Amino acid sequence: MQDEKSYRYFKSFNEFYPFYLSEHSNRTSRRLHFAGSCIALTLIIVAIATKGWWLIAVALTQGYAFAWIGHFFFEHNRPATFRYPIKSFIGDWRMWWEMLTGRIKF
Repeated sequence: MQDEKSYRYFKSFNEFYPFYLSEHSNRTSRRLHFAGSCIALTLIIVAIATKGWWLIAVALTQGYAFAWIGHFFFEHNRPATFRYPIKSFIGDWRMWWEMLTGRIKF
């Protein structure tokens, strides 16, 4: 497990992203992130279409649940979102897109 007190300053997202990918080296963890993001995206679309705004909270909860399972049980590290919430959120969607387009292996 990483030292929970370690914190690194990143000047930009482009500087942060290689670190983010290094925190997602386990294939099962990446798959869980991808699945969670797909389900979250679907729930958000359904929330907008049906005006069932409560589904947005469900989308966020289950999206993070999938990711955190990946970190705690497969990566054995602390999710970067605890230290870098905005950059990690952006990183998750970039990684999702790169997996969807085949740039990163499932």
